[in-house]
Amino acid sequence: MPTIVRIGNLKIQIFADDHNPPHFHIVTPDHEVLVCIEDFALIAGAIDRRSLDVALAWATENREVLENEWKRLSER
Repeated sequence: MPTIVRIGNLKIQIFADDHNPPHFHIVTPDHEVLVCIEDFALIAGAIDRRSLDVALAWATENREVLENEWKRLSER
């Protein structure tokens, strides 16, 4: 599972050949959540508000990176 970015103790990851809808994982030492790339809606999991805010701020600025990585990893 490629890590797209590390921000402090959190990682944003996209798994190869993962299920739809296109999404990314926000992973911290204690939590993990799946977030839809299209609208940043939470799909599953739980995470603290601070980590979620930091990750979503990055994702908002880098949606194209997330979309491109999803496409690249899903075409394998």
